[in-house]
Amino acid sequence: MSRSSYDSARELYAALGVDTETALATLARTPISLHCWQGDDVGGFERAGATLDGGGIQATGNYPGKARTIAELRSDLDAALALIPGRHRLNLHAIYGDFGGKKVDRNAIGVEHFQSWIDWAKQRGLGLDFNPTCFSHPLANDGFTLSHRDAAVRQFWIEHAIACRRIGAAMGQALGTPTVTNVWIPDGHKDLPADRKGPRERLEQSLDAVFKEQIDERVHRDAVECKLFGIGSESYVVGSHEFYLGYAVTRKKMLCLDMGHFHPTESVADKISSVLQFVPGLLLHVSRGVRWDSDHVVLFDDVTKALFEELVRGGFLPRTAIGLDYFDASINRVAAWVIGTRNAQKCLLAALLEPSARLRDLEAAGDHTARLALLEELKTLPLGAIWEEHCRRANVPGDRAWLPTVQRYEREVLALRR
Repeated sequence: MSRSSYDSARELYAALGVDTETALATLARTPISLHCWQGDDVGGFERAGATLDGGGIQATGNYPGKARTIAELRSDLDAALALIPGRHRLNLHAIYGDFGGKKVDRNAIGVEHFQSWIDWAKQRGLGLDFNPTCFSHPLANDGFTLSHRDAAVRQFWIEHAIACRRIGAAMGQALGTPTVTNVWIPDGHKDLPADRKGPRERLEQSLDAVFKEQIDERVHRDAVECKLFGIGSESYVVGSHEFYLGYAVTRKKMLCLDMGHFHPTESVADKISSVLQFVPGLLLHVSRGVRWDSDHVVLFDDVTKALFEELVRGGFLPRTAIGLDYFDASINRVAAWVIGTRNAQKCLLAALLEPSARLRDLEAAGDHTARLALLEELKTLPLGAIWEEHCRRANVPGDRAWLPTVQRYEREVLALRR
């Protein structure tokens, strides 16, 4: 895309009162946290040949070339990051530690098992985020962890989550940017339970124990994540939206909203302004559910654009951590990272290029006709020219130019893993 194309687009947006330079500057300084688990189908490195089991999570597909080692995963991440404009973050699950071939149970993990990730991130100027892994473990096989009836099982998962918070704090301290450690658990029932109250009381007590230790928010932030249902928890999830919303409000925690964790007809975008009226911060897991929490690759679609429009219109970007959460094993995994991250960035750019002040003025004046007309006209403005300029400034390939690089990487690297 030539500079003249950008200049022409810039003039069109300026006529609406939009400064494209300001939009590009905001886009460039807004990181997105890439999810490590797209690279290996949520297997992790606790043991060789690990596969996903239990906990209401399922990766589908068998596209060749998935990462089998930490070195392979880091190579794939480097390949993806080289094609994504901007400087971003990496989101790690606890099962992705560098355990050196030794068996380390979840409640015994420490910073030493993630030091090589910290060093890797520091070399690349990346921030890190973190997650306890409360699934794919013998003590999660019955579908319950922090809300388990057995106090010993609960204590194991409490110790795991405490260890994860300390690891997250060490990451934030070392990298100079606060780590968001997000707690999600799979606890729930496949069929209708007789007792909905008890597990939620136990979960509240467990979370209070997990968060008892005070950690400086300049290096670490806590988040809690809800879910409508999961595989094996179709009828009842202990950590529902209502539960975690109440917990986040009363304990001053970040609330994680995952786009795949609600009913298909619910608007996650509509929840943002309500939630941020009462909680200190928001963690977004940008995903795409198709009929269920299927975690398809993020698209440049109306649902995702609406999410970022709310963040920009409400001035919520400074209070929001943006992460991705999908795992598609049916396509090239590196391409999945690139497509999903670039689409999330495009949705943010579209929101930044919206003449929000003008739209609000029309609404305040009661001119809903002009509001609708302007919103529709915005859809055909040359956002693509602004996006290509963003890629040019970041020295990464634009659209229609990045895929050959991934295809070459597949031939030269991924294909050899069969």
